[in-house]
Amino acid sequence: MTAAEPPPVRASDAERHAVVAVLHDAVARGLLTLAEGEERMAAAYSARFVRDLPPLTADLPPVPAPAPVAPGWRALMLLAWLQLRSALTGLTWRRASSRPRLAVAVLALVAVLSVGAVTAGEFGDHRPDVQQRFEHVGPR
Repeated sequence: MTAAEPPPVRASDAERHAVVAVLHDAVARGLLTLAEGEERMAAAYSARFVRDLPPLTADLPPVPAPAPVAPGWRALMLLAWLQLRSALTGLTWRRASSRPRLAVAVLALVAVLSVGAVTAGEFGDHRPDVQQRFEHVGPR
């Protein structure tokens, strides 16, 4: 090492674990055999310097980005509830200008209640086992 060259930077546990996570993913996707993965993971855990880590994953393609996930009913219900609450918070009963806010608040309340009823299954029991339970019962 020359005087102009800085000393190598030591690798942290977090950096080692990040490389091992990439290697685990590569083994799971079939890019590396189990033996290759074990060998590279052992090398990652025993790496002392940061410069020793990139060669372990240099020949692997980048990890694909995760597919976006829909928020689901709970998130939509929460947003509707927050909008209703904010509409009711700013509502004053004495002014004539509050009527549009009242209409928005009532519509939001109806929307929250209807979505809640649909997700709770209040509109009939569509399970096939309920119909089958009563098919064998004949007239008395």
